[in-house]
Amino acid sequence: NYNFDEIINRKGTNSVKWDAVEGRWGRNDLIPMWVADMDFRTAPFVIDALKKRLEHEVLGYTFACKEWAESIINWLKERHGWTISEDMLTFTPGIVRGLAFAIHCFTEKGDKVMVMPPVYHPFFLVTQKNEREVVFSPLILKDGQYHIDFNRFRKDVQGCKLLVLSNPHNPGGRVWTKEELSQIADICYESGTLVISDEIHADLTLPPYKHSTFALISEKARMNSLVFMSPSKAFNMPGLASSYAIIENDELRHRFQTYMEASEFSEGHLFAYLSVAAAYSHGTEWLDQVIAYIQGNIDYTEHYLKEQIPTIKMIRPQASYLIFLDCRELGLNREELNRLFVEDAHLALNEGTTFGKEGEGFMRLNIACPRATLEQALKQLTQAVN
Repeated sequence: NYNFDEIINRKGTNSVKWDAVEGRWGRNDLIPMWVADMDFRTAPFVIDALKKRLEHEVLGYTFACKEWAESIINWLKERHGWTISEDMLTFTPGIVRGLAFAIHCFTEKGDKVMVMPPVYHPFFLVTQKNEREVVFSPLILKDGQYHIDFNRFRKDVQGCKLLVLSNPHNPGGRVWTKEELSQIADICYESGTLVISDEIHADLTLPPYKHSTFALISEKARMNSLVFMSPSKAFNMPGLASSYAIIENDELRHRFQTYMEASEFSEGHLFAYLSVAAAYSHGTEWLDQVIAYIQGNIDYTEHYLKEQIPTIKMIRPQASYLIFLDCRELGLNREELNRLFVEDAHLALNEGTTFGKEGEGFMRLNIACPRATLEQALKQLTQAVN
């Protein structure tokens, strides 16, 4: 019912993904496959809701529409089996900002915050810029997927005030099992480490995998976590900066909401509320179809690499549209690998070291684009490697 093959010209829209390429790479002849948004049209029912509101030509002060909380409550119940109440919700103007607020609320300067690289870089950049100490506890790449080294994890987490968890994992696309999350919950509860679970990619979990919300794993997880979620990735609307935190623990929730309300950080804008309500109220069919298209692009990429560029391996994502490419067999150093992708293949990707030194030799590829764009990009990469 939706045309994900349509090629949409996004240039000239102040798109970070498209219009920031020249500033970052010094050229504008690259196919941008880096920033994690989709080159598909934002879900039409979201656009329709915003257009309808704009027909009333007064954009005054607003508060959250009742459908905002209702739609989140219904979506979490139906999609994730999570029963929550409205008072558990706190609006945040984006998940990275929410993470920064949580760091300020629950830690002091100099406190330790743990991350598991390679991982979404704002986790450690925001922590460092806010003068907290980052503890890196690297993941292990084994049998084509990332795994947690729990012996090391148990040691590294001691003395840490926070753990920032990418659930599902970015850039590896790993969907953590209930057993893995249960171990994290137990260890962090014992060490007094609060868990912040970033679940922005949860709704893009690819069949047959099932996303496990951290707070539902166990009582220890429920009482010792903040879960951040948003429809921004799944429905392609990150420019609206609309996300939310769910905190089941009354004491933690009161503390966080008091912090947020003190500076009015938890006040959203008009479109932030309307877009969430529209996405969650009408989004099931659209999301199922976009996931199927993404899965087709992943299959295509996997088959293509095996046939045409066997020296580049891909970590097959279990969630989302980001593929971490293992380019180590090419035998190139960091500078040479970047030159291959940028100067020879004319592609703009996120280099692996962005996500920590453990990402050296990798590149992150965003395949949420029309198939024709993906085909052209892989063709250019083949020619460059050859």
